Amino acid sequence: MTASAASAPPAAAPNGELTAVVVSAGTSSPSSSTMLGTRAAARFSELAAAEGQQVTVQLVDLGPLARDIAEAIVTRFVSPELQKALDLVRDAAALIVTTPVYKAGPSGLFTSFFQTLDNDVLIGTPVLLAATAGSSRHALVIDEQLRSLFSYMRAVTAPTALFAAPEDWGADLNKRIDRAAVELAALVAGGFRERVRGTSWHSYQHSFGSAGSSAAGANSAAEINLDSDLMRLAAGGSAS
Repeated sequence: MTASAASAPPAAAPNGELTAVVVSAGTSSPSSSTMLGTRAAARFSELAAAEGQQVTVQLVDLGPLARDIAEAIVTRFVSPELQKALDLVRDAAALIVTTPVYKAGPSGLFTSFFQTLDNDVLIGTPVLLAATAGSSRHALVIDEQLRSLFSYMRAVTAPTALFAAPEDWGADLNKRIDRAAVELAALVAGGFRERVRGTSWHSYQHSFGSAGSSAAGANSAAEINLDSDLMRLAAGGSAS
């Protein structure tokens, strides 16, 4: 059972400023995964600034949260530090997620963090996918595993993903970062998240107790009648 975050508010702050959140599962110091994510975020910010939009970049470093993430998975208790990270992800106008690849898969720390999120939190959120590895043999991990994870959470992923093996840190990577950042900026500027949530929220399936059952715009059909005969019987009572 996973821990839930509160229902998601609009991505833009009251002053119109946007927040881009880099979620990094890198644990080394310095971390190539964090470096890749922050470079992409910096380019995204430059593109937004050129359009007159101010962006604040926040980093969620999962390494120091490893114990809290494991506890949330096992006990459903969310520590204040983990809740701060969940709130940043919930409120983000754009996410840049980056993970090292171990044994042909993303870091367990990375996937565990996103398993603590309520299923409704990322609906319509633009996400740029990134990964680093010691060999280019792992390059397909992003499309095979990360893209499906965020598709399940109803986020929208930028078509271009970022992958960097040791030999990739050069001019060609800069070109790819630029292309991915342009795509992410276009998704944010087009208001994809707000339009999806504002007009189609009721058409998504929301689990009982999820953000969808209480978020603004949620259809009342998502609510469950706790006073029915079936629910009374399930609770050990008797039918009327």
